[in-house]
Amino acid sequence: MSLQFPVSPEKNSSLRAKMERLGINDSELVESFTHAKGKGGQNVNKVETAVHLKHLPSGIEIKCSVYRTQGLNRYKARAILCERLENLNKPNPLREKIIRSKVKKRQRTRKKGLEEERDLE
Repeated sequence: MSLQFPVSPEKNSSLRAKMERLGINDSELVESFTHAKGKGGQNVNKVETAVHLKHLPSGIEIKCSVYRTQGLNRYKARAILCERLENLNKPNPLREKIIRSKVKKRQRTRKKGLEEERDLE
């Protein structure tokens, strides 16, 4: 991977290592650039600094216009993509707790409905 971003070599190598660990290849990414909005002056108005990144296997799309330069936004978009993919793979105990409580509530409702039907017979 020869693509280098305008950050320190340590950050470049760290991002590359994280992308390799998560199985993200640059060939799986579709990248496009647009004009950013907001602060940044003439540079933002004239140059396409905002990055739109799409990871084809997962369908995750990232839009990044945090920085005034395209290179930094490209770096940040990839870093955000890595974070999202890591969070997808992590188990979320809160989500699991919510699902369990919904199942229990559904079971109680069904049980209550069955008891009411028996009472009517």
